[in-house]
Amino acid sequence: MERARRLKEEGNELVKKGNHKKAVEKYSESLQLNQECATYTNRALCYLALKQYKEAAQDCTEALKLDPKNVKALYRRAQALKELKVSQEFLKGF
Repeated sequence: MERARRLKEEGNELVKKGNHKKAVEKYSESLQLNQECATYTNRALCYLALKQYKEAAQDCTEALKLDPKNVKALYRRAQALKELKVSQEFLKGF
C-alpha cells in the first residue's frame, strides 16, 4: 500500500509539471498494487490531456465501480464521452 501511495504521489508531481505521459505510467503501476478511485480519476485526467478519450472513459467507469457518486469520475467520463461523440442511446448503458 505504501508503494502504491508513493507511485500515485510521483504521478501527481508529474502532472504538475505537465508530463502526463509519464504520470500515466506511475498511476498504472500504482493501480497494479492498489485499485483506488483517486488514482483512476487522476489517470483519467492524464488520458484526457493526451486525447486518449476511450481510456479516460474506461478509467472513470472503474472509479465509479469503487465510488458510484464520485463527482470527478462522473465529470471526467462525461468529458471523454463528449469528445468521443457518444450518442444518448449509448449513454443509457452507463
